[in-house]
Amino acid sequence: MKKALVTGAGGFIGHHLVHALIKAGIEVTCLLRYTSTASPGLLDYLPESTRNSYTPVFGDIRNPEILKIAMKGCDTVFNLAALIGIPYSYACPSDVISVNIGGTLNVLNTARETGAKVIITSTSEVYGSAVEIPITETHPLNAQSPYAASKTGADQLALSYHATYGLPVAICRPFNTYGPGQSQRAIIPAILAQALFSDKVEIGSPEPTRDFMFVDDTVSGFIALARCPEAIGRVIQFGTGREISIGKLVKMAISAADRDDIRIISSAPQRRRPEASEVMRLVASTSLASQLTGWKPEVPLEKGLALTAGWIREHPSLYEIRGYSV
Repeated sequence: MKKALVTGAGGFIGHHLVHALIKAGIEVTCLLRYTSTASPGLLDYLPESTRNSYTPVFGDIRNPEILKIAMKGCDTVFNLAALIGIPYSYACPSDVISVNIGGTLNVLNTARETGAKVIITSTSEVYGSAVEIPITETHPLNAQSPYAASKTGADQLALSYHATYGLPVAICRPFNTYGPGQSQRAIIPAILAQALFSDKVEIGSPEPTRDFMFVDDTVSGFIALARCPEAIGRVIQFGTGREISIGKLVKMAISAADRDDIRIISSAPQRRRPEASEVMRLVASTSLASQLTGWKPEVPLEKGLALTAGWIREHPSLYEIRGYSV
């Protein structure tokens, strides 16, 4: 891996991945969503030593022309560009399908022309509520939201390109990633922001369990996968193997925020998902990732929550409490 393209590079996981690749001495091109302000998103928060060490390309992943420009000379593509909000997928499923499946199709077709290896970003949501614990890569797929369906479709499309055209593709399936820079659309920053800047924490259902993984561990998983020839044509998942209920997570997050005067409001109506769409239990088996790449998670939840709380505390303007937003 000498030159890599990261799509969705201005997003949460994307900007952390860009930082790690640059530190590893890899030349990086970043595909960033075009706006009139040419904003690089969270890449603006990279350390000064790496902030200007990438090549930006502005466009839309749904545009095949811009992908040809961005992918030129790249031997590896990390496809992180996606619409990831599950509540947003309830409201705008066609938009989510267009970006997550249509955008992936463009990446795959362009990679066929250039010969680049493609690392596709999946999600544990494709499994739905677990029928066996811990979840392995052979667990049945059961999308319970339009978002999960779009990612299932993108994964299967990528694997079909490997089977049909011999395209070097690997599917990186992280469980719930969290950490500095994540928006309060996600559960951990939503809880921490409320705990830090409000007198109450509202959540939907406290019963579901999740396997939360710190972003540094997710990024190391991406890189390990890209460097593993045995991963081509396969799905490899990354998690901690530890599950925690949302109810217990709230208490840990409040402790990380160093607050003891917070009211917890469970089952806030606007934060609850449709009953049949709520995934109740997710926890990963990481034996395949360890076997093929030697990867293992390093950051315990307690430490990760403290680091994330510290980042939110230092960037309050990004976490204004204005009620629930999709």
